[in-house]
Amino acid sequence: MCGIVGVAGPSAASSVTRAQISHMCAQIKYRGPDDEGIELVNNVGLGMRRLSIIDLQGSKQPISNEDNTIRTIFNGEIYNFKQLRKTLTNRGHTFRTDGDTEVIVHAYEEYGAEFPKHLNGMFSIAVHDSNKRRLFLARDHIGIKPLFYAFADGHFVWGSEIKTLLASGIVDPELDVTALNEFLTWEYIPGEATLLQGVRKLLPGHALTVDLQDLSATLTQYWDIPDSHRAAQAESEWIDEVDEAIERSVRTQMVSDVPIGAFLSGGVDSSLVAAAMGNAKTFSIGFDDPSYNELPYSNDVANHLGVDHNTEIIKADVADLFETLMDHLDDPIGDFSIFPTYLVSRLARNQVTVALSGDGADEIFGGYETYVANHYAQGYNMVPAMIRRNAIRPIVQRLRPRSEKKGLVNKLKRFVEGASQPPALGHCRWRMFMDDTMRDRIFVRDVTKQIRTPATKHIVDLFAKAGDRSDLNKALYVDVRSYLCDNILTKVDRMSMAVSLETRVPLLDRDLVELAFAIPARLKVANGATKVLLKQVAERHVPSRCVYRQKEGFSIPMKTWLGTQFRPILEDMLGSRRIANEGLFDSTVVDSLRTQHLNGVANHSHLLWSLIVFEAWRERWLKPRQAFAKRGRADYKDEKCLP
Repeated sequence: MCGIVGVAGPSAASSVTRAQISHMCAQIKYRGPDDEGIELVNNVGLGMRRLSIIDLQGSKQPISNEDNTIRTIFNGEIYNFKQLRKTLTNRGHTFRTDGDTEVIVHAYEEYGAEFPKHLNGMFSIAVHDSNKRRLFLARDHIGIKPLFYAFADGHFVWGSEIKTLLASGIVDPELDVTALNEFLTWEYIPGEATLLQGVRKLLPGHALTVDLQDLSATLTQYWDIPDSHRAAQAESEWIDEVDEAIERSVRTQMVSDVPIGAFLSGGVDSSLVAAAMGNAKTFSIGFDDPSYNELPYSNDVANHLGVDHNTEIIKADVADLFETLMDHLDDPIGDFSIFPTYLVSRLARNQVTVALSGDGADEIFGGYETYVANHYAQGYNMVPAMIRRNAIRPIVQRLRPRSEKKGLVNKLKRFVEGASQPPALGHCRWRMFMDDTMRDRIFVRDVTKQIRTPATKHIVDLFAKAGDRSDLNKALYVDVRSYLCDNILTKVDRMSMAVSLETRVPLLDRDLVELAFAIPARLKVANGATKVLLKQVAERHVPSRCVYRQKEGFSIPMKTWLGTQFRPILEDMLGSRRIANEGLFDSTVVDSLRTQHLNGVANHSHLLWSLIVFEAWRERWLKPRQAFAKRGRADYKDEKCLP
């Protein structure tokens, strides 16, 4: 595990220097505190920061092939590297290390641009082929590990985080208002976009080939979730197959030369992972608010499994983490759960270097209430539109939100809000936190005019790309390709790497994902129940009372805390004068949202928090810190590229 960076310039010049690459690496030292590797050849600089997990004394990156014409840097883990190594050795390749990185250069030699199809793991990869004067970048199938890139000022620059691109002195930060609209709508920025114009994410399952002679690029998709059709089989056979696949995936991802553990919330997903590990070391956190505290469930599961369980109660000082966490959100998300994710990662890092997570099961086995809500909406929509619009919705809107996490009133308000959005958005309607009406209110008019496409476009496009799958599998496809990779996995990557902890997600093993999409829809969501089959698998390993409890989700009481410990941050970041001076948002609308929320009239916590996160991002990255703003390539001319 590590962080990677790179810069490529015209081969006729020598504009890339070791100092420049080192400065980029320094921004993500926490991703790899154990080592730094830098190499410059033909005006292409590769850099990495390493967190040593496998082959601790070897596998120093960049790693090259036998004649040093192909070299790679890589962030992640290749779980099938031993099988690949054996295959490649039988085909005449010679290995000098015992780790997984060297497999990449030989797989590239053997399979060319098709080599990512042979990998099973989580990864972002850069390969420099000096003979063909080509760069090849690839990101794993699901999008577990990040990779950003930009073409700017005659150069190509890339890295594991956006801050590395800014540190290159090449990329000038300029706000993308269309992406900002998407961020406030969904709490994340979907697809290739970022909040910076010209800076792009490499999509999951995609590769980018860059011709170093003219910096032309070709983007290809090497993998997508297959629309699987299998012969009918008994429910018990599906249960057996999924159970075996989960155990196999967990065991495969336990390869490590350093201590390994697991996050355990006491829910279905994390419990299955911990059960498959055997004698595991597990970690969980809880809160003073009982509606947000899952420690009784995690303790119950831990006692049943007999694992070494470590817990911590979070006190009311989470706001003290605000500045630290914002430094890790140069690709921002508005998800409240960054706080508990960071805290449980910090707890785990005290004892282990690798942690397994249960993330991903909801998106492939059907675990979200939004899937059920979309089904119920069909009946709700049979009520005449006039009654829904003029009677039901106004009455529900007048209900004051409750302080507890969910509850009947809060669920009812959320359901009616989501059901009022276009049916073409399917279950995603209940993930929106800003609609077109609010967009037109909150942005000043000149900014609204700059928004190029609707915030819902990526959802509509993904539903179309899902093809002829069942309605549920279409919803799952959209979530894997959007909410999962752009929000959940982004959160886990940023918050765990902030404390130098590698997090693995065995429930997103490529083979397990493909299996899950072959399972009949009735075994995922049926009769108002979610994860039907997966819960039956879980019953084999943990108590039923833990399997069939209400799903809570991993969050914090932000709607309450905005009026208490986060109140000073709210008032500072969204102060009237500040908002008015920046000229993006209507300060009177922001003031109204803040007042309504603090008075308990409405729950605007999601939109308010996203605005706070954006303001923190804007302060750090749109107006770069002095180290970034005043250091351009002219400062890196002390060291030239090696010939």
